[in-house]
Amino acid sequence: MAGEVLDNQGRGEVSWSWPPIHPEGRKFGLIAVAISMIPLLLLDWEIVGWPMLLLSAGVFAFFRDPERVVPQDENAIVAPADGLVSLITQVEPPEELKVDDGSGNLGLPSGPVTRVSIFMSVFDVHINRAPVGGLVKRVIYIPGKFMNADLDKASEENERQHILIERQDGLSIGFTQIAGLVARRIVPFVKPGDLVAVGQRVGLIRFGSRVDVYLPAGTDPKVLLGQRVIAGETVLAEVGTQKLLEGIAQ
Repeated sequence: MAGEVLDNQGRGEVSWSWPPIHPEGRKFGLIAVAISMIPLLLLDWEIVGWPMLLLSAGVFAFFRDPERVVPQDENAIVAPADGLVSLITQVEPPEELKVDDGSGNLGLPSGPVTRVSIFMSVFDVHINRAPVGGLVKRVIYIPGKFMNADLDKASEENERQHILIERQDGLSIGFTQIAGLVARRIVPFVKPGDLVAVGQRVGLIRFGSRVDVYLPAGTDPKVLLGQRVIAGETVLAEVGTQKLLEGIAQ
């Protein structure tokens, strides 16, 4: 994966910079700016125009796409989204990630696994990243409702997109992008057959949403309920590692 190599021994150089705006969001920001210019320049309604201009800055900020330092550990499953760990529960993976896709290849095995749900508010970065590196086996879009993405049933009723990635060792990791109350489009950056690196950008969801990650059997999360995670950086789990973690909110 392109980029400077950094490590926990202090090797490498970093500096702060403004995060770039993803191309997908530039048009929305420019449209918002153009609309805010109408009351400012044509109608002389500053009391309306200035708040609209500030809202335009918020639109650009929503589509910010900062660089991330991705752990290069073959056992690591990294967070695919920024946000709050809102649910950790034992569930059956979605049927779309399990059944034969028509090519004779099965997806995730049946049986309960741990699902980690990450809720993204409108203030979070909404670029989603691959939790592991490997071959994209499935990208399945399912239309649905737009209820609160923080609800458990949103994983079965909301508009969503399943992605299945198979590592070189044959282990498959599935995750699901779920639209929320405000989100109205899931935008994929990858398709079946693509090779992706861990932490690579794979898509975005506009304006508030959630991402579910289905951990392999025998793997417990390394994050806690209520913890904030960073896409491409926070290690959600290590394959084959089971250990109870407890935390205190303070």
